[in-house]
Amino acid sequence: MYGPITIPFGAKMLFNMVKLKPGVTIDDVEEALAEMCEVVKANYGGDKGGFYAGQVFRLAGFVSAEGSLAGGAEAGPPADHDIAIVTYWRSFAEHERSHADKVFLDKFSAVGAYCTESREPGYDMLWQGVFEEPKTAAQAEHA
Repeated sequence: MYGPITIPFGAKMLFNMVKLKPGVTIDDVEEALAEMCEVVKANYGGDKGGFYAGQVFRLAGFVSAEGSLAGGAEAGPPADHDIAIVTYWRSFAEHERSHADKVFLDKFSAVGAYCTESREPGYDMLWQGVFEEPKTAAQAEHA
């Protein structure tokens, strides 16, 4: 259930920004989120629907002063959502088909009961990379 993910280059990324209702906590919505994510993974993965992988994040309240161009933490609140659901798909069309399916909609509406809004823009991948240990002189010589 929990482990590293691998995203093929060219994947489509959907970034769902979820705003919880006042008084609702992450603990309140956690089970509904887990059930929704499991349905996506089990029913729409790979050739069944184009889903590659996903992640769910809780907003930590941190704003990077070094990585922000518009004033960092001084620019105001970090975001207008509480949870980010990040999913990776083969295509936007496959994402839309999966999310129009009754099996998904039932679980998504259970999450929606805890929310005031949810927006899910899609992104085209432009770059990806991972850290690589620098080669020693001997390794470089034999490469």
